[in-house]
Amino acid sequence: MKGEIKKSVLRRLKIAGGQIEGLQRMVEGDKYCVDIITQSAAIREALSGVERLMLENHLSTHVVQQMKSGKSKQATNEIIKIYRLAQKKNN
Repeated sequence: MKGEIKKSVLRRLKIAGGQIEGLQRMVEGDKYCVDIITQSAAIREALSGVERLMLENHLSTHVVQQMKSGKSKQATNEIIKIYRLAQKKNN
């Protein structure tokens, strides 16, 4: 994994972890529903950012290497798998 991407992913995961703990406290404290939903949406966005960074890393490292080493079928299959996951997420 590229160093700068790894650093950014870990930072985002730590933030998301803190947000999840905060969300749990909000539920336990019977906070206002809209506030809980808003916080939940922020967590989803943080995790989407992690996914984007991981995709960037995968495409710029693994896929490039696979294409150079004649494993284009494997690279294509992995990209299609990620695409299908994204489609499920959007439905």
